[in-house]
Amino acid sequence: MEPGFFLKGAAIGFSIAAPVGPIGVLCIRRTVRDGPWIGFLTGLGAATADAAYGCVAGFGLTAISGFLVRQQLWLGLVGGVFLCFLGVRAFFSRAPERASEAGAEQALAVYGTTLLLTLSNPSTILSFAAVFAGFGLGLSVNYGSAGALVLGVFLGSALWWLFLSGCVGLLRSRVDAKWMEAVNRASGAVLFSFGVYALYRTLA
Repeated sequence: MEPGFFLKGAAIGFSIAAPVGPIGVLCIRRTVRDGPWIGFLTGLGAATADAAYGCVAGFGLTAISGFLVRQQLWLGLVGGVFLCFLGVRAFFSRAPERASEAGAEQALAVYGTTLLLTLSNPSTILSFAAVFAGFGLGLSVNYGSAGALVLGVFLGSALWWLFLSGCVGLLRSRVDAKWMEAVNRASGAVLFSFGVYALYRTLA
């Protein structure tokens, strides 16, 4: 592994994950509702998708990247509708009377949700392709450097989600049912707005 590429990848992954978007809203809501472990798994799904797209861009898998970019319209529509659905469900969900332990099925569901949601945005490949080209991996594939960069991206992104879910988890005990209702309303409205914007951007 090349330490320089790994550290650069970690910085890129952390920076890409940090801006608050729909995944960040989901992470915060699920942390408040179900605990920091579920919140972290939410973000980990996005980190996995970023790493997958990083692999496609970094290892020169042009057939896959070309296919996904050509399907950008349909993937964008699916992603936008899915965000709207998550927003409506969050807005109308009721606060639980008591915190419940997350089972394996719930853990897999929250991870898979954000994994698929992030994969529905294939333009991420273009972003990673530009980043990789900036590090000299655009013309000829250097598998060692690309692998170190992708691993760094994944771990840097995962570190952000661990930090966010941990910080929100510290405040979870202070959130009562009334506050949870407010969190549901606010996060639902934000997620729905992200979905509408995604649909508008896809169809415009």
